[in-house]
Amino acid sequence: MVEPRLSRGLRDLLPDAMLARQRMIDTIRGVYELYGFSPLETPAVEYLDVLSGSAGAEAQGQIFEATNPEGEQLGLRFDLTVPLSRVVSQYQDLIFPFRRYQVSPVWRADKPEPGRYRQFTQFDLDSVGAESEVADTEIIAAMCDTLDALDVGPYLVRFSSRKILNLLLEYAEIPQSGGPAVFRILDKLDKIGLGKVKLELTSGYTDESGAPISGLGLSAGQVEKIERFLKIKADSRSEVLELLRALFGGVDNAQQEIDVVERISSHLDALGYESNRVVVDLGIARGLAYYTGPVFEAVLLDAQQFGSVFAGGRYDNLVRRFTGRSIPATGASIGVDRLLAALVELDRVEQRKTSSQVLVSAMDPALMGEYLQITYELRRAGIRTEMHVGKPKRLGKQLQRADRLEIPYVVIMGSDEAQRGVVTVKEMLVGRRKAVEVRSHDEWKAGRFGQQEIARKDLAKTLRLLLDG
Repeated sequence: MVEPRLSRGLRDLLPDAMLARQRMIDTIRGVYELYGFSPLETPAVEYLDVLSGSAGAEAQGQIFEATNPEGEQLGLRFDLTVPLSRVVSQYQDLIFPFRRYQVSPVWRADKPEPGRYRQFTQFDLDSVGAESEVADTEIIAAMCDTLDALDVGPYLVRFSSRKILNLLLEYAEIPQSGGPAVFRILDKLDKIGLGKVKLELTSGYTDESGAPISGLGLSAGQVEKIERFLKIKADSRSEVLELLRALFGGVDNAQQEIDVVERISSHLDALGYESNRVVVDLGIARGLAYYTGPVFEAVLLDAQQFGSVFAGGRYDNLVRRFTGRSIPATGASIGVDRLLAALVELDRVEQRKTSSQVLVSAMDPALMGEYLQITYELRRAGIRTEMHVGKPKRLGKQLQRADRLEIPYVVIMGSDEAQRGVVTVKEMLVGRRKAVEVRSHDEWKAGRFGQQEIARKDLAKTLRLLLDG
């Protein structure tokens, strides 16, 4: 016999989790389509050379590799942005800006943690072919609107720019070639704290597990300048940028790059996305190497241990690997599974065990045709309905099933009701509430709590009214 088990970092999603997940995806899709983004699907598997070298050494080490029957080297996609870049390069008749959304699983062979899995679902929106910072503004606004629509509670969208980080390298007298390693460490600021970031930038340290973390070997003076940069904080975006202008006063081209972030901030002000929801945070780095301009990420203030749940940025050079020319692009990705795990912990997700709103009980084999007619009548009225299809059982057993699955209503018809042209509708929630109050079985039977008898012809209309509250 084979032991039923899952590989590390993978999980099954049972109906309660899947139903919550589908509602989340439907809500996100609604916002993305409100913005005029259109759907795209790409294969889970890409040629390994398509995935390789696109997002830095860390992402490269997380690729699940495979071989097809022809012996070609393949890999499971680790994000949806690299496949998008391949699509944009491959299909010459796309209309630019190409504005697409995609919801699909991705795979990363990293260390599993709470809310972090080796297979997880991303939901991306991207605008390819738009050079203006207005496109970045739209992505940030869509992030806010999506989190509002999902009712996640308090959140903060933080944004900055990779070009500002490149200016930091010049300010701190660090060669541009050292940028990816520095940014990779800065991207861990929220996770490990400033103290460990400083150690990793210099001599390194030993972590809690006893594993050595090597350092970059930067000087104390270089790290002091980085720390000065990271400590720029203020109550408003404009104040942060004013302080940054002062710090980078002697750095070539600094004012020009700060102007881009300031224009985004000004657009957000005009649209009503103020500093209580969107802040300029100079510590934002984003770990993937392909970002070239503005970068952004969102955190839930009541569940910050889950890290960023929605993140992205501008990546103007990613398509160049395929075409030899740059195409401006910007976008963001919401981590559906991580966000769902956070919302479950915060008890901000309705978890149901079934999609059924009504159970049609079936006790009398002679009435099976009538039960089927009732079931399909309700379904055609848009009411999610299931019928008891097992062996005929006592009504109590069928009500028990409805109760365990938290189905709101049960339709009951016996021979007497059928002759009189009526049905009984039982509201299960009322029954559950009353079960706590009654003192005896006789009182329970006599009470018929949550039950009402209605004309058979009025069943669909009555249930529709009940379900609509």
